[in-house]
Amino acid sequence: MATLACFCGATCPSLASSSSSSSVQPRIRLLPRLRHVSLRTASRGRVSASSTPFSIPGFGKVGWHRREGNASILSFGATAGTGEERSDGATGGNGGDVSEKISAMLPLVVVATGVAALSYPATFSWVSKEYYAPALGGIMLSIGIKLSIDDFALAFQRPVPLSVGYITQYALKPLLGLLIAKAFRMPSTFYAGFILTCCVAGAQLSSYASYLSKGDVALSILLTSSSTISSVVVTPLLTGLLIGSVVPVDGVAMSKSILQVVLLPVALGLLLNTYAKAVVNIIQPIMPFVAMICTALCIGSPLAINRSKILSSQGFHLLFPILTFHLVAFTIGYWFSKLPFWRQDEPVSRTISLCTGMQSSTLAGLLATQFLGSSSQAVPAACSVVIMAITGLSLASFWGNGSRIRDILHPSIPQTCADASS
Repeated sequence: MATLACFCGATCPSLASSSSSSSVQPRIRLLPRLRHVSLRTASRGRVSASSTPFSIPGFGKVGWHRREGNASILSFGATAGTGEERSDGATGGNGGDVSEKISAMLPLVVVATGVAALSYPATFSWVSKEYYAPALGGIMLSIGIKLSIDDFALAFQRPVPLSVGYITQYALKPLLGLLIAKAFRMPSTFYAGFILTCCVAGAQLSSYASYLSKGDVALSILLTSSSTISSVVVTPLLTGLLIGSVVPVDGVAMSKSILQVVLLPVALGLLLNTYAKAVVNIIQPIMPFVAMICTALCIGSPLAINRSKILSSQGFHLLFPILTFHLVAFTIGYWFSKLPFWRQDEPVSRTISLCTGMQSSTLAGLLATQFLGSSSQAVPAACSVVIMAITGLSLASFWGNGSRIRDILHPSIPQTCADASS
């Protein structure tokens, strides 16, 4: 069943006359645009979620995992704390409410971790690289328990947007990183780590950003999941091609490492979600907290250990290339999907933009410490997480507040009810 909504708050006859073949009566809501997000499903229908009770200023609202039809998506619409039953069989109680609050705090935790690691290194300097793999495994498990076999069937029903997103992530973005590293003459201390950061899969935070931007959250989850799984092969291959002549890269060993810390936890989560729903219902409320702690460890440790290098003049020269990389990646992802032979609509373009500019830098940090020979090579990845969170969520908030790129380029064009979801 699809819930239809008009984002401009006006009365639209087309909505009032719509009907549903489902046995459940359709819900038609005319609500303010800032309290809704539309999720495009494989059937090109709309799933519109109502506002949630929890928000953080500057970052918006969050919700829990929900299933609509055969699509596994993030739902941001049920009311926490009321015991309302979700479509996955769980109920929205205090546990769900706490989970939402923890998820919404992740961007703030990323920034706070960076400040703490550089101001008080002892906070994270005790975390050795041996802890990175288990920490990243915890993050990947939190992704796996939200997946189902139906998600991968859905991916085959949306080949064009997934292909566009895949091209931007694994073709355009690595080439962009290489050009920026050459243009800014990046020091050898950070060069290999920076290129590796440009070759990893999309970040799970991009799904939250897609929600804030009123993008296609279902697509974001599918794209992040597929790129994460395929990173077992693609990331070592790209890394060997781009930096193999600078730093020896053992592609087979890197593939095995990604298999252990990415694919196995994701597969475990998928199996639990498929065959052990009771276990998932128990651990799912605490997984955002686990992911938050693991993310903080993976970010804070390389920043604290390499504090002197980061705060040196050489370190400051690293920040501008990373910032440039993310800003240009967001831009490329958006406009590449708008090319005439792709012709993707606005929610899809926003999602591809965010998935292109936000990558799994925690995975890059782990691989850098294991295969690039120096902990300093993990610094670009750690810096990237902080910059990615700030720039990505700022862009998402820009879109979520009703702003559009086309309004900047053509300010005289009014925004109508017909394209209010753009």
